[in-house]
Amino acid sequence: MKKVLVLLLPFVVFAAAPQIPTVNLSLSAPENPKQLVTALNVAVLMTFLVLAPSIVLVMTSFVRLLVVFGFLRQAMGTPQSPPTTLLVSLALVLTFFIMEPYAKQAYDNGIKPYMEEKIGYEEAFNRAVKPFKKFMLKNTREKDLALFFRIRKLPNPKTIDDVPLSILVPAFMISELKTAFEIGFLLFLPFLVIDMVVSSILMSLGMMMLPPVMISLPFKILVFVLVDGWNLIILGLVRSFK
Repeated sequence: MKKVLVLLLPFVVFAAAPQIPTVNLSLSAPENPKQLVTALNVAVLMTFLVLAPSIVLVMTSFVRLLVVFGFLRQAMGTPQSPPTTLLVSLALVLTFFIMEPYAKQAYDNGIKPYMEEKIGYEEAFNRAVKPFKKFMLKNTREKDLALFFRIRKLPNPKTIDDVPLSILVPAFMISELKTAFEIGFLLFLPFLVIDMVVSSILMSLGMMMLPPVMISLPFKILVFVLVDGWNLIILGLVRSFK
């Protein structure tokens, strides 16, 4: 009898539990324009959420920050410390700090009026993108921008509105990569000097078999801490954006 009750217990619990509502995922044609607009709003929102990480990468300061942090880790000779997750998080936090004025301007000029139904889709998009276009243009070299205009065989732009995002975004990215490599080269120099000094001392002492990196690493960390390296690097990176 007990065995029968044990076997029937799951079915009794399931029967006593409240019924779970079903979700209907069927597709049907919209019956009126309002339903179509609602469906389009959902599609636009989902597309934006999917593309949000890419937007952060290509239209903000994230690329330069992350590449410089990678060069710094390699220059110090600590490929595993700080961890990559920590560097990415720091780059994201600094990106939010640097881009906050532009995001606020985009919200006040484009998103807020659109939510209040004062302007339409196209005007809201143009207003929201304009602050970011200004930021990218300030940090994009004219040579890189002209490169993509020549590839497309387009006339030179006269105003910021004449620069399409399809040209500005790749020009901004290669400009950011070049700037990040220049900063990385400058970061390598002091650590390279420490490596050369330690290597020369070891050679003069006849310690040929001792790896210079093992000896120079503590001195690199010590020098970096004494000069307050993180403070100097963060200050220089933030100021490097015009």
